[in-house]
Amino acid sequence: MKKVTDINITSKTLLPTPLALCEEIEKTDAADKFVAESRDAIKEVIFGKDRRLLVVIGPCSIHDLKAGREYAKKLAKLAKIVDDRMLIVMRVYFEKPRTTVGWKGLIMDPKLDGTSDIPEGLRIARRFLHDIIELGLPTATELLDPITPQYIADLISWSAIGARTTESQTHRQMASGLSMPLGFKNGTDGGLTVAINAIKAASQPQTFLGIDNEGRANALSTKGNPHCHVVLRGGSNGPNYNAEDVAHVRKQLEAAQLTPAIMTDCSHANSCKDPSRQPEVFEEIVRQSLIDPRVIGAMVESNLGFGNQSFPQPIDDLKYGVSITDACIDWETTEKMIRKGYADLKPRFV
Repeated sequence: MKKVTDINITSKTLLPTPLALCEEIEKTDAADKFVAESRDAIKEVIFGKDRRLLVVIGPCSIHDLKAGREYAKKLAKLAKIVDDRMLIVMRVYFEKPRTTVGWKGLIMDPKLDGTSDIPEGLRIARRFLHDIIELGLPTATELLDPITPQYIADLISWSAIGARTTESQTHRQMASGLSMPLGFKNGTDGGLTVAINAIKAASQPQTFLGIDNEGRANALSTKGNPHCHVVLRGGSNGPNYNAEDVAHVRKQLEAAQLTPAIMTDCSHANSCKDPSRQPEVFEEIVRQSLIDPRVIGAMVESNLGFGNQSFPQPIDDLKYGVSITDACIDWETTEKMIRKGYADLKPRFV
């Protein structure tokens, strides 16, 4: 009989159940409390009760744990200095969407060698998130695979749905059941309609296929996630962070009867993929936030070193602290940018 199933499957690797992994790498009571409190703080910024600027900042992706921890320690110290005017959340991105093919992130390929040891990737991600929380930094990530949240979501304070997946029904349904606040990016063409529709869908009850914490297939029903907002990242027609664009976005959100909470991504099309332009975008966001309280935050791609480097290449040849995905600003530029933004925000708190 001719085979009709698994024709293109070459191997299967059994994953630990989410419950088993969470018990193996258990979070402390202090971490649990910190995640809950940081989520509440982020919600208050999004919905206008907290006047601080929400800044989601860090490497485009985590590929070197040593460099990631060094960056986190620097950021944690800076976050404490600016805490009264900025709420700093560290980007801890383990999953990377690819236009065609390429390295898909530390969860999918933790050894950076194509072996795709996903069970180990999930363990590494969970341990690393716990390390960041212990430094007193809330964590942010992009959730790409709908199974991943069962393994790490309890250690995440804020999440993003990317431009490529904002239109995906699967991700909107997933978002409706997530426990943290979440930002939907506008589409890659710059259009906002997909993000508005995504926020509407994610805020409503949904039923979809998923797994429970014991790894069993379930029909999951949600009550909807009321803590979603838009993230402007520009598009194929260029940036969309200027004051006129933001005012137009606010009108669209209000017309859709959504809270007009607007975060701007300083990278991607808003910087024309030139990392050196991120600080000027950030400065404009700070300026706008002094005028419009619904400009609630910024996202920045930042690392120890400037730019990025090609990958794949021999791991031993990789430059320390330099991104292997999108180009980032370096730490010196990051600190200068944040300190200037802190000073510029003073009128907001007078």
